[in-house]
Amino acid sequence: MAILKVARMGHPILRREAAPVTEKEIKSAELQQFIDDMIETMHEYDGLGLAAPQVHRPIRLSVVEVQDNPRYPNKEHVGLHVFINPVLTILNKATNSYWEGCLSVPGLRGLVARPNKIKVKYLDRDGKAAEFIAENFLSTVLQHEFDHLDGKLYIDRLVDSTKLVFEQEFERYWLPNAEDTELDD
Repeated sequence: MAILKVARMGHPILRREAAPVTEKEIKSAELQQFIDDMIETMHEYDGLGLAAPQVHRPIRLSVVEVQDNPRYPNKEHVGLHVFINPVLTILNKATNSYWEGCLSVPGLRGLVARPNKIKVKYLDRDGKAAEFIAENFLSTVLQHEFDHLDGKLYIDRLVDSTKLVFEQEFERYWLPNAEDTELDD
């Protein structure tokens, strides 16, 4: 396994729409190794998720895990999921706002409001069709990751531009009142 290089804001790959993954690709040893490398990279950086375009691969693939993460000790645990070709449906117009961060936008945090209940249809790492319903924090995590597949970054969805801050200032001035609502993919 290998730690992959993360593309940073400004790299064109982060603004491209990712291509669907074919059934043949899913079954390939090369893609399975890439998935393992993505998981290892996500763990290395204590992320909750990682999308393939973030590691220079423009395909519709994301990994997500909210479990034993030192940044989020009080969040509901959700085991490792591999989402291939996800299709998201919003189930509720109500929104939650969380302070999001991103491995591709290092050093910054921004307040983003997103729908608080979604359904995702996707293929798992074995190519089997699956469905997942997510609410609240997990809904935000998934939407953040899937935005990467459409060439979007969280900064495109800020509540307002005054809510984009450096991490050091976030921890000093905003975190005490943030009610545990930060997010780092």
